[in-house]
Formats: sequence, C-alpha cells, structure tokens
Amino acid sequence: MTKVYHAGTHEIRALDGVDLTIERGEFVAIMGSSGSGKSTMMNIIGLLDRPTTGRYLFEGQDVGRMSDDARAGLRSRELGFVFQQFNLLPRMTAIEQVELPMVYQHKNGRRRLAKQALARVGLSERMMHKPTELSGGQQQRVAIARALVVNPRVILADEPTGALDTHTGEEVMEIFEELVRNEGNTVILVTHEPEIAHYADRVVRMRDGRILEDSLKTAVAV
Repeated sequence: MTKVYHAGTHEIRALDGVDLTIERGEFVAIMGSSGSGKSTMMNIIGLLDRPTTGRYLFEGQDVGRMSDDARAGLRSRELGFVFQQFNLLPRMTAIEQVELPMVYQHKNGRRRLAKQALARVGLSERMMHKPTELSGGQQQRVAIARALVVNPRVILADEPTGALDTHTGEEVMEIFEELVRNEGNTVILVTHEPEIAHYADRVVRMRDGRILEDSLKTAVAV
C-alpha cells in the first residue's frame, strides 16, 4: 500500500509500496528514523488513517471499505493504544482513567474490570491516585491498563518508553512481553531504540516509506 500527502505541488510518499503481514500473537517492533514512515504505518494499522492505494485487511476484513462509524467500532473493540506521553487526564484517578474506554462503550461492571486491569500491571495500591501522584512508570502502567481493559486483540504502542528512564522502560517492556507470552495479545511497537526493539520477536526496519528489513529476533543485533 501507499500513503501520499501533498504540500502545494510537492508530493510526499509517506508509505511507498509497503507489503506487511502480522499474525495473531506476534510481538513486532517497527523501527526507523524520523520520516521513515513508521508512524504513518502505525496510524493505518490503528484505523486512524487510510492508505492512498492498496488494501489493509484486519482479520480478513477490508477495512478500507468500511464506513467511519464501522471503523471506529472496530477500533474501540479490537485495538488498544499506548502512547509515549501517557495521555492521562490530570483530574482523574487511575481507576477513573481506566474506566473511560468502557464508558464510551456503555459497558457494565466498569469498576470491577478497571480494578482487574490495574492489578494486571501491578497498580492495585495506586488506583485512587491522580497522575501528579504517580511516577512516569506508574503513569505508563495506567495507560497500559486503560488499553487492556476492553480486552483488545491488538496493542499498538507508539514509543511507549520514550519518556521513561532505562530501568522503568525495561519494566514496561516486560509487561508487553507478558501480554504476548501469557495472554496471547498481538503487540505492535514503534520505536527508534534497538534496545527496546530487542524485546520483540520480529523487527521491521523502515526508511523513506519502504521496508528495508523484516527479521526475526534471532537475527537482530543490538
């Protein structure tokens, strides 16, 4: 598929003939420098954008043919997002943050499910704390719990350790590893750090909108 933007008469090919298959239960890192196309790829995988040409199939469904409402419904049910800057609301407690996706889905038992999600990331004792009362690592754990609470098939993580120190980043990556190994989630990670990509089973390297390399962990050198 391709993704083309126009700035006046100038054409920018953010994705330039990309062909990629990700299987259920894989842990994949997408790597590349700024402008490589990795964020555009993540936006399309996350149903936040559409390719200019080509098709994106999610579980066999051609999502390009779906309406905006159908895409939004699929995104809320099947995808969980974790971002570099946590994106927590300052006045809400950890458990309220995790309840938010279920509020939009009008789901019952929200408090119980939010407690379970926070327990999964080791924050049972911090449920009533607001972001200013949490460390950076704890805030990212809240963000992960918020992504997990709707039981998505796929977790999309965009530079999830970028705002964390090395030790805390390692702890966060161990959570993603556990989700793949023990819970069967598919995790797709965008990063520019080889040390973080090493946690994945597979690394896809991009440059100038194209895939340069697609390798398994055993072939990745850090």
